[in-house]
Amino acid sequence: MALSAARHGLLRVATARVGALAPRLGATPSAATATCWQRPAVGALASSARPYVSVVKYTREDVLEKLDAYHAEVLSTNWADYLNLVYNVPFWEAELEKLTSIVQPYLHEPAVGAKFAEVQELMDVLYQCEDVRDHLNELAELATRASGLMGTGYNAGEKVENMDENAKKCGEAYDKILAAHPNLKPKIEQTIGHGLAVLRQKHKFKFASMHRYFF
Repeated sequence: MALSAARHGLLRVATARVGALAPRLGATPSAATATCWQRPAVGALASSARPYVSVVKYTREDVLEKLDAYHAEVLSTNWADYLNLVYNVPFWEAELEKLTSIVQPYLHEPAVGAKFAEVQELMDVLYQCEDVRDHLNELAELATRASGLMGTGYNAGEKVENMDENAKKCGEAYDKILAAHPNLKPKIEQTIGHGLAVLRQKHKFKFASMHRYFF
């Protein structure tokens, strides 16, 4: 009799478990247990989803602080050091692209607009000075090679036939940039002015401020 009672108890427990696991009649199947023909289409889910876009917001003070820091860093760098520019200019360009994006909501304000204009002018002058100084460095290098080993003429390279024309064009570019950007004269002198002075040690020509270098 004890075995019969135990058998009936196990049968009731098994029946209860099966009933709990079996889906109820008329109940809506869940997305996990529904068959493929019962599940909603992917397009329907995508169209019913609500998109959420988050952006980083900068206050006016944050933008001005970033512009001031960027302007100070570029202005204080030695533009005549080409290796320094090779290392830093790519990072400056990436940072300027970011600044151009975050400054847009505040461009209408006089303070922010004026500071961003200064940053743009600074980078424009940097590119112009870098181009002219690179050309001056190449001319000076060719003039050194044309003099031969230690100036003795041994194993000398070819001379630049139109050196006068090149030097004149660089001097004109120097005057033009100075006239267009007088506020950045120290940086222009640091790059183009010194480059002209170095070239004049190897080839005699005249330029506007040659007296500043004891010529």
